[in-house]
Amino acid sequence: MAFSVKGMTDYNFRGISQTDRKPAIQGGAELQIYNNLFYLGVYGSNVDLATRPDAEIDFYGGIRPKFGDLAFDFGVWQYYYPGEKQLIDGAGVFWTPKNTDFTEVYGKVSYTFAESLTLGANIYYAWDWLGTGASGTYASLTAKYALPFLEGLAVSGELGHYWLGTTNLAIWSTVPATNLPDYTYWNAGLSYTWKNVTADLRYHDTDLSKNDCFVLTADPRGITTGTGRSKWCGAAFVATLSFDITASSLGVFAAK
Repeated sequence: MAFSVKGMTDYNFRGISQTDRKPAIQGGAELQIYNNLFYLGVYGSNVDLATRPDAEIDFYGGIRPKFGDLAFDFGVWQYYYPGEKQLIDGAGVFWTPKNTDFTEVYGKVSYTFAESLTLGANIYYAWDWLGTGASGTYASLTAKYALPFLEGLAVSGELGHYWLGTTNLAIWSTVPATNLPDYTYWNAGLSYTWKNVTADLRYHDTDLSKNDCFVLTADPRGITTGTGRSKWCGAAFVATLSFDITASSLGVFAAK
């Protein structure tokens, strides 16, 4: 078993704030089988989204085959948002689906060179992104370099692109089918790990305009102000402190 607890100044998911630029507390547990070849997990976070869910709760599972320095990860991820309320304005316009839960399948590959540089590639696919009926494909390249002058210190980054499809007219009934905007996302940061604790300072940004950001998020401020704009997708510096531990390190399920 593996457990994690994380605190951050903003829950930034692929370049978009999930907490209205406010802090988040997250935690999860993962069952790892056959030396982490198979895994099942659950993860949760507070959120502040247009549909006002009580939280985000994720369920996931997959397989992580590894061949020396070459590692793969294939799985499925379910995003669940309990207690959602469809966002409807005073004129009776539906701005969100009733339910934004969705499922994603993914594949990842990474290779570590000389135990210091890790390069990776990832792809995720959802056939009903945020319950809109639109497909969503996210692909990214990642890199992490362990700095030689201090053990535990590393720089890392990600460059990704989201291809989004067309919403289903039947979901809202009063809002026309919309071609959702594709966008590019990137992050870069510095992290330091000491034992089970990691501190991370990271810059996130996208090429989304404030209008396109509103199309993707239905940020309520864009409705109440009449601007149709959102700041949830702009540049952000996020500080994160995380604590990760395995049950075996505590003597639970340890080999005898």
